[in-house]
Amino acid sequence: MPASPEFRRPPANLSRREVLRLGAAAALLGLGGPAVLAACASPAGSGAPSTSAAAGGASPSSLGPLADGRVRIGYLPITDAAPLLLAHARGLYAEEGLTVERPTLFRGWSQIAEAFQAGQVDVVHLLMPMTVWLRFGSRIPLKVVAWDHTGGSALTVAKTVERLDDLAGATVAVPFWYSIHNVVLQLLLRDAGLTAVTTGEASAAERTVKLVVMAPPDMPPALANGSIAGFIVADPFNAVAEVNGVGRILRFTGDVWLDHACCVVTVGEDAIAAAPDVVERVVAAVARAQLWARDNRAEAARLLSADGDNYLPQPRAAIERALTHYDLAEYGPAGAIHHADWQTGRIGFQPFPFPSYTETLVRLLGETLVEGDRSFLDGLDPATAHGDLVDDRFVRTAIERLGGPAAFGLPPELTRREVIEP
Repeated sequence: MPASPEFRRPPANLSRREVLRLGAAAALLGLGGPAVLAACASPAGSGAPSTSAAAGGASPSSLGPLADGRVRIGYLPITDAAPLLLAHARGLYAEEGLTVERPTLFRGWSQIAEAFQAGQVDVVHLLMPMTVWLRFGSRIPLKVVAWDHTGGSALTVAKTVERLDDLAGATVAVPFWYSIHNVVLQLLLRDAGLTAVTTGEASAAERTVKLVVMAPPDMPPALANGSIAGFIVADPFNAVAEVNGVGRILRFTGDVWLDHACCVVTVGEDAIAAAPDVVERVVAAVARAQLWARDNRAEAARLLSADGDNYLPQPRAAIERALTHYDLAEYGPAGAIHHADWQTGRIGFQPFPFPSYTETLVRLLGETLVEGDRSFLDGLDPATAHGDLVDDRFVRTAIERLGGPAAFGLPPELTRREVIEP
């Protein structure tokens, strides 16, 4: 087994790639509200975080991590962030004795990672594969302390695309190389006999599909103007494409990997060491928000939208669709749902980070095409990665406090077998 890495902060001059700048089209699709436009100062990155400042103008605290129960939260405008946001909207952080500023919206994954690294925010939701890359590849001293949700993503395509085969020779956008979206998309492509490429042009004759990284808010506009044939990302961007009639869902990711995690609650190791009681209270508030959201989805959509506290810039109809709409009669014949017997939903809310998921994810990342140096995966043991990456002490306490695993529909022993069927 490789030795545990010595963690360090990365150099400031890490590279990034410009992606489509589609602000006008975004506004037409209901994506360019004030919160998103305020966060557009920096282009989305394709991999490593750059040195640009946080979208909301936050600056590092001189008081240390989570000092005196003061917590700064960063998020992307996706429904995956709902538990972190609903905990704020419903005053749950305050009930746990915390002082939490209004969460800061970031436009892309590179930007939120930059802000987290720079100490501009204390608690963030990150893509679970991204945490693997940051901790083991970039040696950022972070810990996953809970899952934010399960499912919640989909492969959305142009209306002319009827099946995966139709993507041969086309371009599909992913939000980040180290994302469950990239992993699941490549599982689907391989199952259909298609090959993912990241350089050159896609070829229908060679059955290749070009993958590009794109900030989530840019995806529906890019699909609408024909720059891409599809995208795979978290809601509500899939719902936005549906509501605005620019695309349709080809497959839900939760119908490929049952109850997979996408975004996870992440804090720094220094925060845990300095203020474990604060981290415990943050996790408790998030778990309470998840438990509430399970039975109050329409009200959650209202709170997240401009009709409520305006955390998400998308229309309320799209947010509510993302939280509630998983109609087998509609999506079954269209092929978006293959496994009705799984009895899952479009998005689920439960906080426990299953070790079997981390192990399977690390193994699949080793089979997934990404850009950049991926050599760290060669020495990463899937069986031990979970223990290095995840600290589940706080979430176990939160679950017990809220009635035990059964309250979240979880097995009593908090173990499971991963089910993946493309």
